[in-house]
Amino acid sequence: MTAPLLIIAAGGTGGHMFPAQALAEAMLAKGWRVKLSTDARGARYTGGFPDAVEVNVVGSATFARGGVAQKLMVPFRIMGGIGAAKWRMFRERPTVVVGFGGYPAIPAMAAAWALRIPRMIHEQNGVLGRVNQLFAKRVDQIACGTWPTQLPGKVKGQHTGNPVRAAILEHAGSPYIPPGDYPMSVLVMGGSQGARVMSDIVPPAIAALPEELRRNIRVSHQARPEDLERVKNYYESELIKADVQTFFDDVPRQMADAQLVISRSGASTVADVSIIGRPAIWVPYAGAIRDEQTANARQLVEAGAATLMQEAEFEVAPLTAKLTQLLSDEQGMLKMAQAALACGVPDATTRLVQLVDNLAEAGKK
Repeated sequence: MTAPLLIIAAGGTGGHMFPAQALAEAMLAKGWRVKLSTDARGARYTGGFPDAVEVNVVGSATFARGGVAQKLMVPFRIMGGIGAAKWRMFRERPTVVVGFGGYPAIPAMAAAWALRIPRMIHEQNGVLGRVNQLFAKRVDQIACGTWPTQLPGKVKGQHTGNPVRAAILEHAGSPYIPPGDYPMSVLVMGGSQGARVMSDIVPPAIAALPEELRRNIRVSHQARPEDLERVKNYYESELIKADVQTFFDDVPRQMADAQLVISRSGASTVADVSIIGRPAIWVPYAGAIRDEQTANARQLVEAGAATLMQEAEFEVAPLTAKLTQLLSDEQGMLKMAQAALACGVPDATTRLVQLVDNLAEAGKK
């Protein structure tokens, strides 16, 4: 008997690819066959997928890049991709198709809808991306990584959480040491490329702390390459112990060691913080069209696990005041850490797998 086939459709960013990879690994372990449908750009991000996952490169495009001529060709490329995906699915008859967003997911999701194959989308953020919005009323199930997720009309979603890396799960629920008169670690992150606003505001805000707090601060700060030297030099000139890098390959350990995290509120970072259980100051990316990073932070903020500072109010004096308040409140920070942990979904991958199994069973009837 042929093993059931799962087709995963995902765009070429970590936000789409990481949960897709987690599901692929879990379904392979259950004996399923797994194929990934993406475009040429997405195929460059597949290095972490198991070798058993067959990668199908389909025609797709986005309106976000290129000149006028390229934008005019977008519908034709997408239609060509849908045609190829329909032919492939007609021959392969997948058991379930799962989309994780991004324009490269359009051909496979459209083909699954046309052929009435059981299908589902997973949305990582608290607001549906454009492609997931397009298919929200055309799928059998919507898995929500962030809760609550803004959904259109009467559409309902299932809270699964966002799958996190194994290295994060190894530190799940690490004991939290609240701030006190001893070394305190602050982890500063600005997304995959760092963020200039973090490098402009955080160092002087920490430097302005009362001396009884400042002398205990140890900073791990992710900065853009062009900001690296000036941030290092600033911390050194202020005699603040700081490890400044463009990329930390040990974020799970850094997060587990931290008394406080200051970060953009990307969905995967929010998930990581909630699994480990750490207080946070979230600074949503102001350039996000749908303001999804504010939505991502909402549950933790409402649970009392985090503070939200919009970029427009993320200035030195207000941040210094907030840091002084938080780092002087041992019991308050302990409660924040516990509240963050209560929001975590360490079994997110298992929940996704269950939804796939449910769709497969329903498809047999």
